[in-house]
Amino acid sequence: MNLVDSSGWIEYLQDTPRADLFADAIEDRNALLVPTIALFEVHKVLSRGLPVELVERCLNVMRLGRVLDITDARAIAASRIAARHQLAMADAAMYSMAQEFGATFWTQDADYQGLAGVHYFPKN
Repeated sequence: MNLVDSSGWIEYLQDTPRADLFADAIEDRNALLVPTIALFEVHKVLSRGLPVELVERCLNVMRLGRVLDITDARAIAASRIAARHQLAMADAAMYSMAQEFGATFWTQDADYQGLAGVHYFPKN
């Protein structure tokens, strides 16, 4: 199972030079988990510069994976992760969901560097 951080999705959907770092995880749709928070964050960023129709197409690509809602149990698990690793709410929620499913968490966010189950790509 794979769960890609919002920054990885943005790289992939905008086809940046770093998109290939996340392509294998994203394109394996049967093993892809997509937290609703990732949809929120990607929408927020892409909406700043892209037409509504293109943003919606990007979100539909994300929806090809298994979309995970934040339940009450997941909120509490995320809170525990946030306290343990000093992560912001959205970061903790996504990492917590990856942990819940035993998924590899793909990211370029340094806040996750060194955490178990994280495939981290440092930014140059």
